[in-house]
Amino acid sequence: MKFSCEKTLLQAAVNTASRAVSSKSSIPALEGVLLHADTTLTISGYDMKTGIRTTVDADITETGTLVLSTRLFGDILRHLPDDVVVLQSDNNLNVKLTCGDAAYDILAISAEDYPDLPEVEDQHSVAITQTTLRAMISQTSFAVSTNEARPVHTGSLFEINESDLTVVSVDGFRLALRREKLDKPVMGAFSFVAPGTALNEVERICGDTDDEAVITLGNRHLLFQVGPTQLICRRLEGDFLDYKSAIPRSNPTVVTAETKTLTDSIERVSVVISEKQKSPVRCVFEDGQVRMSAKTAIGEAKDVCPVEGDGSSLEIGFNNRYLLDALKYAPADKVRLELNTGISPCILTPVEGEENFLYMVLPVRLKNS
Repeated sequence: MKFSCEKTLLQAAVNTASRAVSSKSSIPALEGVLLHADTTLTISGYDMKTGIRTTVDADITETGTLVLSTRLFGDILRHLPDDVVVLQSDNNLNVKLTCGDAAYDILAISAEDYPDLPEVEDQHSVAITQTTLRAMISQTSFAVSTNEARPVHTGSLFEINESDLTVVSVDGFRLALRREKLDKPVMGAFSFVAPGTALNEVERICGDTDDEAVITLGNRHLLFQVGPTQLICRRLEGDFLDYKSAIPRSNPTVVTAETKTLTDSIERVSVVISEKQKSPVRCVFEDGQVRMSAKTAIGEAKDVCPVEGDGSSLEIGFNNRYLLDALKYAPADKVRLELNTGISPCILTPVEGEENFLYMVLPVRLKNS
């Protein structure tokens, strides 16, 4: 194998692929990145769950395939000057790397020990802009469960019909939903659950661009094609929560608030809350305001947040982090809170564009004052 490539391009491609590399594996080759030089230079990382494969512009003079230690190759690239990198290997897997005046002689691993990434049959596919997909993942992935007892909830549900894409995440305490219209209609409705860890990588790979990302549904795997990069992961199997039935929308109490103002109030009363000193944020919704308080062994904090609407003195408690997460990712300057009783879920939606984002959080039972 012999090729030359701009250092910045090669480093970016290696960094992207290495996100799917195992830090420790029973297969030593999987601790490296696979380089395949043919008509193009392809760099792959794989941990037997998620694979990332990306192509990079390079001048290839000798074809070949080999595996390089991710840590060593990454360290070398990081310290090289901004110049053209030349990589050459022989039949004994000896690799010579040069860039400017710097030169390295290292040993590669045989590509024969590297498992093939899964092939994804094209059962269904959907296209959406990268910037929209990135936002949809960002605004729902925080509610993905980390509880392995229900593996299907450690991912996000993607529901596609002819004109809409809906992404839903749940963790047993809260639910985040994001919906967008599709630019191109799809034939037939389909759904799948994608692992949260893989979606976090897709979010990183997506750029702030209107270029398309294509999601392909296979029999057992998913393929996310983002520009020159492919991410392949296993679908999660199981019965996902019937979220449409779980979301109560006939709530008698409705108030609206400025997102930033409400966030600031919750953060002020959260000062006395920590991992060691836990407490719900106690909220009393009144006419034109919500009184908030939190009390732990280190102190008590109170604040008043102005709202529009009358909460009829409804008292309810929330996990402060769950509320702050929703407000952080709500794509709106003003939000609507729908409430029923002190033990019923709270629904949070944007005042404008309500159909695009919905968040549901379960309350925390309050002890008597």
